Amino acid sequence: MEVTWWGHATCTIEDSGVRVLTDPLFARRFAHLRRRRGDVPPPEAAAADAVLISHLHSDHLHLPSLARLAPGSLLVVPRGAVAAVPRLRMLGRAHGLRIREVAAGDVVRVGEVLVRAVPALHDGRRLPFGPHRVPALGYVVEGEARTYFAGDTGLFDDMADAVGPVDVALLPVGGWGPNLGHHHLDAVRAAQVLTMLEPRSAVPVHYGTYWPIGMDGIRPHEFHAPGDEFVRQAARVAPEVAVHRLGHGEHVRPEARR
Repeated sequence: MEVTWWGHATCTIEDSGVRVLTDPLFARRFAHLRRRRGDVPPPEAAAADAVLISHLHSDHLHLPSLARLAPGSLLVVPRGAVAAVPRLRMLGRAHGLRIREVAAGDVVRVGEVLVRAVPALHDGRRLPFGPHRVPALGYVVEGEARTYFAGDTGLFDDMADAVGPVDVALLPVGGWGPNLGHHHLDAVRAAQVLTMLEPRSAVPVHYGTYWPIGMDGIRPHEFHAPGDEFVRQAARVAPEVAVHRLGHGEHVRPEARR
C-alpha cells in the first residue's frame, strides 16, 4: 500500500488496487485562508474510487474541490451531511457522484478494500452556517494494511477500542491558525495517540499548508513546526513507530500488517 500527502488533510491511500482520497482541498485560496506551502494538487490527485469526508467544516468538505472528482466517484460522508449542506446533493447530481452517508460503525466495501467509519471528538457543524450538528468521523481503510485517517479529532478515552488495530495512522498535528481550539490534536497529543493505537507507522498531516491571509508574521512556528515536533515527540513516547514526515505531493509505502 502507498500513502500520498497532498497537504492539509488531503491524502491518497492506495491499497489492493483501490484509490481512496481523504478530505480533498484543491484550492490556492478560500475564505480567509491561502495556501502558503506546496502547489495545489495536480489533476491526478482527484482520481479516486472513493472519497472520504470526515466532517462538514469547509476545509474538509470543500464543494469546489468535490466538483473536480470524476463522475461516478463514491463520496462517503457523515450521516446527516446532505441535510446540513443542501448544495452537496445538487453537486452530486450535477457531477454524477454517488453519495453514501455513514455513521460510526458502518462499513463500506470499495473493491477489495473495506472502509469502516469510526468516531471522532470534534465539532462537526457546518460553521458558521445553520444549527445542524453532524457527528465528525474518522475512517479505517482495510486492505493489505489497516490505515486510520483521523480527520480532525481530540483525544478520547476509548479511542483505541473505537478505532481498533491499525498499521498506519494519518494523524493531524496542527491547524491553519495561531490557535487550534478545542477537540484538535497538536504534535504532543498526536504522539500520545501512537501510544494508544500502537500502529507500525504514522504520517503527520493537517499542518504547514494553509494560513490566514495577513497573519504570516503571527506565531509562524505554529505553521512550520508541528511536523518536526511530532517526529520528536513520537521518538520520545513511541520509538517503535516509524514516522514518515512527507512533503507535499510525496508518498511512502509503510510496512503492511504484522
